[in-house]
Amino acid sequence: MMAFSSVIEPLRAANVLAKRQLYRWIVVGPSNRPVRASNGILIAPDHGVADAPIVDRVVVCSGGDADQVVSKEATAWIRRCLRRGAAIGAVADGAFFLARAGLLDGHACTLHWTSQAAFHEAFPELDLKRDLYVVDRNRFTSAGGVGSLDMMLEIISGDHGAELGAGVAEWFVHSPLRSSVDRRLMPVRLRTGVRDELVLSAIAIMEEEVEGRLAIAALAHRLGVSNDRLERAFQAELSVAPSAYYRQLRLRRAADLLAHSSLPIREVALACGFASMSSFARAFRETHGATPGAYRRA
Repeated sequence: MMAFSSVIEPLRAANVLAKRQLYRWIVVGPSNRPVRASNGILIAPDHGVADAPIVDRVVVCSGGDADQVVSKEATAWIRRCLRRGAAIGAVADGAFFLARAGLLDGHACTLHWTSQAAFHEAFPELDLKRDLYVVDRNRFTSAGGVGSLDMMLEIISGDHGAELGAGVAEWFVHSPLRSSVDRRLMPVRLRTGVRDELVLSAIAIMEEEVEGRLAIAALAHRLGVSNDRLERAFQAELSVAPSAYYRQLRLRRAADLLAHSSLPIREVALACGFASMSSFARAFRETHGATPGAYRRA
């Protein structure tokens, strides 16, 4: 619901601030029947996909089960809109739906951080970014939540100018992101509460190198600092050594893959930098209190 509202509300605010109707929107569901959001609220679609009109932009909004959702009818409508020049987007985990239909081929994209590992394993050929949102030509995707608001601010600014985009941001008492670096590091900052830019940059690299298991000395070299400085920064910010944090990150990634993908457990271990199944199972049980198999079945 947060991502859904963060797409529509900026459009409403843009209309109010412009004192004219710049945007109109409709809600399209699988059918005309109400759709229940994950928080229990019912949304009444204006159309089902069978009678939905051609539109200028389509935004797919889905909760945590998007990796399993299939709808040939919805895909057919989206393709009809695309052939007529529409831009296609997704918020939260909706990128799964578009990727499965081949609608993100050749475009950069993003989705909610808990599903990124499973998405990368399912679609390794796609250009997955770990940004809050990505606008790539006529495709636009966000990680959901207020990241969708930032994405819409960029779209509104592109349509009608930066002044209106800034006005919409002010309307929602929101400070928009200013650069691609902001979009890349902000997800890490939100997840961890980290403020130190060195630690943020280190964690961002760790997240890109989960499978390769980058040596901490090599990480420090890439960041242009000494091992000691990196160690002090992590201890001051997180009270943990970089190597220990890296291990925790790999085990969190393993938990995400077990929850959001059907990868065999051995492949999950390899994807998270564990060469030995026994060491993976032991480390996972110590961290999560269950074996990988039991965790997946829970």
